Amino acid sequence: MSATTTPNAPTFVAKTKGGRITDFVDERVGGSGILREFGRKVFPDHWSFMFGEVALYSFVILLLTGTFLTFFFDPSMVETHYAGSYTPLNNVEMSAAFSSSLNISFDVRGGLFMRQVHHWAALLFVASIGVHMLRVFFTGAFRKPREMNWVVGGVLLILAMAEGFTGYSLPDDLLSGNGLRIIDGVIKAIPVIGTYISFFLFGGEFPGTAIIGRLYMLHILLVPALILLMIVLHLFMVVVHKHTQYPGPGRNDGNVVGYPLGPVYAAKAGGFFFIVFGVIALMAGFFTINPIWNYGPYDPSPVSAGTQPDWYIGFVDGALRLMPGVIGNFHFEYVIFGHVLTLNVLLPALVPAGIIFTVLFMYPWLERWITKDNREHHVLDRPRNAPTRTAIGAAGFTWYCVMWAAAGSDLIATHFHVALNDVTYWLRALFFLGPVIAFAVTKRIALALQRKDREIALHGRETGRIVRLPHGEFIEVHAPLDEYKRYKLVGFESPSPLPAVPNAHGVVDGKEKRRAKLSQWFFEDRVAPATPAELEAAHGHHGGHEAIEAAESQKTLSH
Repeated sequence: MSATTTPNAPTFVAKTKGGRITDFVDERVGGSGILREFGRKVFPDHWSFMFGEVALYSFVILLLTGTFLTFFFDPSMVETHYAGSYTPLNNVEMSAAFSSSLNISFDVRGGLFMRQVHHWAALLFVASIGVHMLRVFFTGAFRKPREMNWVVGGVLLILAMAEGFTGYSLPDDLLSGNGLRIIDGVIKAIPVIGTYISFFLFGGEFPGTAIIGRLYMLHILLVPALILLMIVLHLFMVVVHKHTQYPGPGRNDGNVVGYPLGPVYAAKAGGFFFIVFGVIALMAGFFTINPIWNYGPYDPSPVSAGTQPDWYIGFVDGALRLMPGVIGNFHFEYVIFGHVLTLNVLLPALVPAGIIFTVLFMYPWLERWITKDNREHHVLDRPRNAPTRTAIGAAGFTWYCVMWAAAGSDLIATHFHVALNDVTYWLRALFFLGPVIAFAVTKRIALALQRKDREIALHGRETGRIVRLPHGEFIEVHAPLDEYKRYKLVGFESPSPLPAVPNAHGVVDGKEKRRAKLSQWFFEDRVAPATPAELEAAHGHHGGHEAIEAAESQKTLSH
């Protein structure tokens, strides 16, 4: 018994050549279904969401300009004598990498502009990822179901820093060579295996003859491929989990209020891409960055002063500068079984970075364990409504900034005409005290803002006007809030500390006791939002003044 199939007759035949080509492709790849599905995805509209877009567009610019630069760059450390257009370096011995970088800058049409676009875009790429992650942290966007996407963002940040450092080292100039020398010292400080890793990486004793070519392969192949993979994973999870949104009337964990991807959001995103490209191009055209001809080729014999790495690696260099070699009679260098243990290099180079990224990756699970909140969250928190989390973020950011500032301690001393030792001592004090001060001040500010919000929700906005009523009473006029603004001030949760709960055997174990103490620390200072009953009572109490307040409010608006 056989079955015959009749092909479906086409329901639509395009009349133009372009339409027929589009139909041909669509029937074979199903593009219309994909566009129809994703074109209906709704994205909320808020300026803070643009930081992620800036990172994406910066990476696209990096790919475009990087492709141009690969046509002219020679990633070789073979020795040559420069014979290009920059006469101050003529006949100077240098590597082919540095010579080709000079040729790109002075002999390739548009080469210097493309170099600077590439470098500025790299700085903006790392900065926008960092600011985007700060926004995600302070608003609680990392909570379920986005914990893995937070981890992907952390990996992206590390990869962006690695990509920047490998590219920054490629010209083989004096500045980048000093950076590689620091990395070599850090690697060699690793006990037992450090010297072997350094020998393998540099192809011999530093600087060797292979490091630029190896960094080049990492810079144009491996690291960009991993970044692309992480971006795809990140965007895929954004689509799967739907976009977060700020609180407001009609917004909840079950919907997304905003604009569809097509055509509204796609048009806005396309325009924003050209704005980002234009700003980077203006910066590249008017502001010099990394003038390698001023530094000259790398020579490991002299010691140069006043050098700082690009800002995103600066915190490691700053931590190295803050670390003392000796405290009293206590030394940080030992010889154990014939191996030198150099703690004054190993500790500052690896421990602060390890703490920062360990806390970064573990924080979503740590907060969920403390709060016992396993619900899905699609509506963001206002930072003031999560004061402890906001204070933790401010403390961590302050700690990073102290180390970052220490990377320029010599420039701080010379520009402000103060002693370098005094700058170092102050920064060492801030290394320990800065996060504590930032935590306390930020939490007090967040709680004060919460109290102010509660007062405004109950009594309205102060206008600064004092009015005398017909019977002689003086009142301060408060302008009533509209429902949208009032909802913004009261529409949040304020959890209370969760006491320790016995397990299945009726025992409160040590882990649960620690969680309860952390919960008390996390939530003990709280300002509960105004309840509907409190709002009704407050508005009823001021009911006799509503006409006056409304009139005064209109008077204010009319001015």
